[in-house]
Amino acid sequence: MIRVGIVGATGYGGAELIRLLAGHPHVQIANLYSSSVEGEALEKIFPHVFGLGLPKLAPIDAQSMSEENDVVFLATPAGVSAGLSPQLMELGGTKVIDLSGDFRLESGEAYRSWYKREPAPSEWVQKAVYGLTEWNQEQVAGASLIANPGCYPTATLLALIPVMKSGLVKPGSWIVDAKSGVSGSGRGLSMGVHFSEINENIHAYKVAKHQHTPEIEQELAKQSGVESLVQFTPHLVPMTRGILVTAYGQLEPGVSQEQVQELFESTYADKPFVRIRPAGTHPHTKEVLGSNYCDIAVHVDERTGRIILLSVIDNMVKGAAGQAIQNMNVMFQLPEQAGLPLVPVYP
Repeated sequence: MIRVGIVGATGYGGAELIRLLAGHPHVQIANLYSSSVEGEALEKIFPHVFGLGLPKLAPIDAQSMSEENDVVFLATPAGVSAGLSPQLMELGGTKVIDLSGDFRLESGEAYRSWYKREPAPSEWVQKAVYGLTEWNQEQVAGASLIANPGCYPTATLLALIPVMKSGLVKPGSWIVDAKSGVSGSGRGLSMGVHFSEINENIHAYKVAKHQHTPEIEQELAKQSGVESLVQFTPHLVPMTRGILVTAYGQLEPGVSQEQVQELFESTYADKPFVRIRPAGTHPHTKEVLGSNYCDIAVHVDERTGRIILLSVIDNMVKGAAGQAIQNMNVMFQLPEQAGLPLVPVYP
């Protein structure tokens, strides 16, 4: 059994890791860590985990974490992993999967600009593997440090990469309109996720300055070999879970619906967690709820010469904990689907 430690077990990402790992056939949840409520039983904070026999929350100590776990998930705010991950890696006893953004951007200058804090040590940033499993599976399999992708970039990149690699869309023409449920903001209290503020309301935020923008551009360029600016605008909608990305790109002349549909179906034919929907369909966030799926639908508007890509995920699963477990499975040579729900929750 793989011994798993979870840092940040009292947050939404940590709770989702526990939900999924509790049913994983090859995993033992060995340790849960918290910097604020050590010694407490997690069920006092999350009553829904009552009866699972989980360990009590332990203090964060790199030495003991390295000795007592085969892999550590860091479900922490930006900045925490930048200091903790290098300590764990230098001790050498455990693999690390970081769910924050600390190791996603290869440029320290870009991280400093977009995250407004100091980056992680550059030598460890360069050693980290970006864990978009469908596109980096070979690198993930040999990695010791995984930078788990952000939720918005996951839904966006899985949709954009195939057509960018094929050269069917003009670089720099992408407009990405993304909408997310409020769980993506985490469990912390703020006016922005107050019920009276978010209920029956929708709004854009961080326009032209969201920190996932450079992540999308970086990975799109790495996969396609072409630098391309992306106009990314996120919105908050009054639901708990889910992301809908609607991406618009200018097609090269003569590209047909059939051509692009075939491209997506062949690209993801052997990828168990990406489902390419039939032409003309419109995937809903509810249709992937609680699952590790990304559902993508392709539309070609012959009148405007644009491609319109619809991509939906559960931001807490494929956008966070589920993808992290998918990466763990690949790292430990386990079946990629192990421990991950194969049927979404519905209704």
